[in-house]
Amino acid sequence: MIDDDRPPLGATLVEDGAFFCAHSRHATGVELCLFDHEESAERTRIPMERGPDFTFVARVPNVRAGQLYGFRVHGPFDPARGHRFDPSKVLVDPYARAIANDPLWSRELYSYDVLAEDIERAPARHDDGARAAAKSVVVDGDFDWRDDAPLRRAWKDTVIYECHVKGMTARHPELPEDLRGTYAGLVHPAMIEHFTSLGVTAVELLPIHEIGDERHLVARGTKNYWGYATLGFFAPTGRYSASGRRGEQVEECKAMIRSLHKAGIEVILDVVYNHTCEGNHLGPTLSLRGLDNAGYYRLREGDLARYDDVTGTGNSLDLEQPAALRLVLDSLRYWVSEFHVDGFRFDLAAALTRGRKKSFEHPSALWSAVINDPVLSRVKLIAEPWDIGAGGYRLAQFPHPMREWNGAFRDTARRYWLQRAAGTRGVFASRVAGSSDLFSASARPPTASVNFVTSHDGFTLSDLVSYLRKHNDSNGENNRDGSDNEHSDNHGFEGATDDVEVTDMRLRSARNLLATMLLSLGVPMLAHGDELLRSQGGNNNPYCLDDATSWVDWSLRQKNAGWFAWVRSVIALRQKLVPPRRALHLAGHAEGSDVPDVLWFGPDGRTLDAPTWSAAQERALGVLMAGAHGLDDAVVWLCNPDLTPREFALPPIAQGTVMWCAIDTVSESVPFDETVVARDRCVVSGRAMIVLAGSLIAPPSRS
Repeated sequence: MIDDDRPPLGATLVEDGAFFCAHSRHATGVELCLFDHEESAERTRIPMERGPDFTFVARVPNVRAGQLYGFRVHGPFDPARGHRFDPSKVLVDPYARAIANDPLWSRELYSYDVLAEDIERAPARHDDGARAAAKSVVVDGDFDWRDDAPLRRAWKDTVIYECHVKGMTARHPELPEDLRGTYAGLVHPAMIEHFTSLGVTAVELLPIHEIGDERHLVARGTKNYWGYATLGFFAPTGRYSASGRRGEQVEECKAMIRSLHKAGIEVILDVVYNHTCEGNHLGPTLSLRGLDNAGYYRLREGDLARYDDVTGTGNSLDLEQPAALRLVLDSLRYWVSEFHVDGFRFDLAAALTRGRKKSFEHPSALWSAVINDPVLSRVKLIAEPWDIGAGGYRLAQFPHPMREWNGAFRDTARRYWLQRAAGTRGVFASRVAGSSDLFSASARPPTASVNFVTSHDGFTLSDLVSYLRKHNDSNGENNRDGSDNEHSDNHGFEGATDDVEVTDMRLRSARNLLATMLLSLGVPMLAHGDELLRSQGGNNNPYCLDDATSWVDWSLRQKNAGWFAWVRSVIALRQKLVPPRRALHLAGHAEGSDVPDVLWFGPDGRTLDAPTWSAAQERALGVLMAGAHGLDDAVVWLCNPDLTPREFALPPIAQGTVMWCAIDTVSESVPFDETVVARDRCVVSGRAMIVLAGSLIAPPSRS
C-alpha cells in the first residue's frame, strides 16, 4: 500500500509494477525516464503527477527489479535566483537504492559551454545528457538476514579499525582475483581471520555510498579513491561489487555486514552528508542540482548563483531546508533498518550543524532529530568535529550520546613522543585520561573521545616516524596538496630522515604512539595497515590513488610478524585492563578505598603539584591508575620521551606492590616480562615507555 499523504520517495516495487516519487519544492514538472541500457537514450518518458508536499508521483505497471530509470525536471534555469532546472539532463534519483554506472564525463553533463574561453561567463548550453548520465536502479530489497541481530557492544569495550573496502583486499594473495577490492572479499575467511586475530571489535568503513568522481580526477586518469564525493546516499557503491551493479551490489553489501556480525564485528559507516559530488557553480548537473538546487544546497547570501562552501568541495548541503534534512534522516534510518549497520562516523560534522546564519548551532536540527530518534539514538554515532568554515573547529561541542574524533589526542601524542615538545606533559596527561578537560564539563564520559594517532587522512604510522616531509608527487598536484601539519608535527624527530628503512628507534616511537592510543581512556581507533607497518611512500593525501600506494601490502604480515604480534597483544591487554575502559572520568580519589583512582608523579615518585606540572623542560611522566581492586589490578605508565634513560621511583603508596612488566616499548615482546615481582624502581630507556600491571591481571597469551 502507498500512503497518499506521505508517499515513499524513490522507487518502490508494488504488486503490478513500481511506484516512483520525487520531491522538488520549486520544480514545475518532472518526467520519469526508463532505460534499457546504461548508455542508451531512454525508452520511455512518463510525465509524473503532482502529489502532496511538493512530490511528483508515477505508478508504472510491469516494472521489475533491475529496471534503469532517471528523472528529467522542469523549472526555471535562473542561477541568479538559485534555480538550475535543466530537463535536458537525466538525474539520479537521490533516493535510488542502487546506481548502475558512473557518469560518462562529457559536455552533455553540464548546463553551460564548458569549452568557453571565459568559463565564468560561459553561455548556457543544454545538450541532452541521457547517454552520459548515471542511471538509477529499481531494487528488490528482500534479503535473508538469518539470525542476524545488533551486537550493541559497549563503547568501553570497543576497538575501532578504520579501513577501505578495496584497499584492504586488492592485494591479498589468498583472495580469488574476482573478490579482491569487493564487499565479498572483505569477508573472505582470510580477512575475517585477520580482524578477529587482531582483536578489533568494529570496522569503520571509508565511504561506501555511491561515489561520483570529480571531472578533473577522471581527466588525469585517477578517481576519488577514498570516496568522499557522494552521488547517492541510499546506494552502496557498485565499484566494490563482485556480483554486478543492477542491484546485486545491495545484496552483496548486506551479506558483507551479516558475515562481519557473525564474526562479532560491528560495522560503522563513514558517511558524507555535508556535500555531494556535484561540485561548485561550474560543476555538472547529476542529481540534486537539477532536482531542486535551492531546496538542497546552501547558497551564498547576496549571490545565489554560488554556493556557501564550508567543506572545501564546492558545495554544502543546507539542512535548514526540510527536504535536505529529510534526505539525511531517511538515509540514516534506511542503513540501520535495511542494512543493519551499527553506527556512523559523520564526515565534517560541523558543516551539518550550521544554521541559517552559518553559525554553529547546538544542538542543530539534525542532531536533535538523531539523538531523539528511537532507531538512530541506539547506534554508534561519531562526529568529525570540524569543517573548513569560520569557527569550524568544534571539538567536544557535540551532544551526548555522540562520540568525536579527538584530533587533540592525535596532535598531543605526536608532539609528546616525536617532538619532545616542552610544556606538553600536562596536556598529554589530560589526553591519556580521556580528555576530561574537554568532555567532562558537559558531563560526557571518557568514551566521548575517539583516540587516534593516524587515520586515512595523513601519514601512515610507519611514514609518520620515517619521513620529515610529505611526498605527494604522484597525486598530480605538484606536492601542493596534503596538510603541512603532518611534517610540522614531525619536525625535530631525530629518527626521521626521509629514508624508508624503519630503524629500531623509529619502531620504538611507533610503539609509544600505539600503546598510548590503545591504553588511554576513551575509544581507540587503529588505521588499517598500521598493524603491518604499511607505508605510502611518504604520501599523506593519497585520496586519488587507487593503486599500490594506497592498498595494503599483505606480504608485510609475514615480514613484520613480530610487529603484528605486538599490536594484537596490546589490544588483548587493553581488553583485560579495567582503568582504560572506565565509564567515568578519573577524579583523583576513589570512594571506599585508600588508593586514589589516579596519581600523576615524576621520576622521583612524588605526586606532581602545580609548580612541577608547569616545569617546561621536564617531560617524563608517571601515571598510576587504580583498578576495581585498587593496586592489585592497577596500571602504571612510566613515560620517558627524552633521549637518555630515566630512573623512575614508584609513588610511596605503590612501593612493594606486586606488579609485572606488561609493555616495554624498547622491545616488541609482549608480555615483556611475565615475572611477577615487587617493583619500587624502574629504569626507562630513552624514547620509551613501560607499562606495569597489577598481579590480578593475567598476562595475555603469546600465541
